[in-house]
Amino acid sequence: QVQLVESGGGSVQAGGSLRLSCAASGYINSWTCLGWFRQPPGKEREKVATFYNGDGTISYTDSVQGRFTISHDNAKTTLYLQMNSLKPEDTAMYYCAAKYARFNHGCSGIVYDYWGQGTQVTVSS
Repeated sequence: QVQLVESGGGSVQAGGSLRLSCAASGYINSWTCLGWFRQPPGKEREKVATFYNGDGTISYTDSVQGRFTISHDNAKTTLYLQMNSLKPEDTAMYYCAAKYARFNHGCSGIVYDYWGQGTQVTVSS
């Protein structure tokens, strides 16, 4: 079991920055995938970035590559998402999620087992 609590969302103007945090508790081990997802208004949930605890493998969706940075503080068991150069199309509810996978490619896909409650990010033009 993994419990996830997000924080750090808010409203910002285009070009601004925000940092999201996800406090993870429970059974976090080397087989754990941690990820950030988002769901824009009226649209489906999409994966933003993932981190594989086993070897530190990171991946990003193309639309955030070069603007967002995912990181993990192992001591604090906290997952972060630094978001720079924000655009109005980044407006969404952002979720932290986790699942277990034996290999890093298991972090792909959007089917995750544990989810936080979400934090809203609003970017105005």
